[in-house]
Amino acid sequence: MTAHPPIAAPVWFPQLIVRFLRQDDLPALEWGGEYTHFRRLYAEIYNHFHHGRAVLWVAELPRTGNIGQLFVQLSSSRTELADGIERAYVYGFRVKPAYQGFGVGTHMLRVAENYLAERKFRRITLNVARDNHAARRLYEHLGYRVIGPDPGLWSYLDDRGIRQDVVEPAWRMEKMINQRERS
Repeated sequence: MTAHPPIAAPVWFPQLIVRFLRQDDLPALEWGGEYTHFRRLYAEIYNHFHHGRAVLWVAELPRTGNIGQLFVQLSSSRTELADGIERAYVYGFRVKPAYQGFGVGTHMLRVAENYLAERKFRRITLNVARDNHAARRLYEHLGYRVIGPDPGLWSYLDDRGIRQDVVEPAWRMEKMINQRERS
């Protein structure tokens, strides 16, 4: 296997800011219309953030705007995903294609992991689409491991108020954090 030389960070990378989502960021999550159908979902997720059940980040470049997003559900009725005490669930994680492969996603995920570790969470779970091999490689490189399949069944109300049922077969992945504190 031939080793590839490391890719140098682009000149814009030091300007990258990963920060908590603000309400005025919600329209930017639609990425110029590509994700308009999630408008109501984004508002609902922001409500979870506002009430302490989720944490939401964006990656922003000055003069460019938001180039990435990452959501973490802290508590859920599905405790195998997020129980509010030990386990949190990463979702809604994306980086605009032009900025993929430069470490933006890794940086965002590390920000989320550090935040959760500071709050004494021990496990982070996420689902990765079974056909998204690049994302799975990234997660495995960062210490996540597959713990089983997930049918990927979920639904949401689109921007017109119409229920959309989604089937995205996935792999459930998990990473342990705060391992030094475990008894």
